[in-house]
Amino acid sequence: ARLVGVAVARRAGVREDLLDEVRLAIGEACTRAVALHRQYGLHDPVLVEMSDSGQYAVRVVDRAPIEAGIGLAALPPDELANESLTDEALTTGVGFALLAGFVEDLQVRPVDEGVGTEVRMVWPVGR
Repeated sequence: ARLVGVAVARRAGVREDLLDEVRLAIGEACTRAVALHRQYGLHDPVLVEMSDSGQYAVRVVDRAPIEAGIGLAALPPDELANESLTDEALTTGVGFALLAGFVEDLQVRPVDEGVGTEVRMVWPVGR
């Protein structure tokens, strides 16, 4: 996903100095989604969509319960350090913090069907 994401970003006209951020952000979003799927024993694929019409947008959609996908994003840092949290849970919570550092235009919202979370990241293009 990272390699394809950077190739599409480059073709879309994302500035060269942002491509590392694109690569890291896509990797984090996918890692977070896969960790949630593993934690809940889900066999559905994680959806990754890229669009280069007007701006470069990447959507990563998981099918985990909404409270699991969004809940850890609201935990304070001292609770994220709690040893009772699983590795998957920490990956999910820390992933949001990293994504916020990589992407200026970041949206995290429930999927319309009521199950799952969509992480949408947008970068400007220089066409």
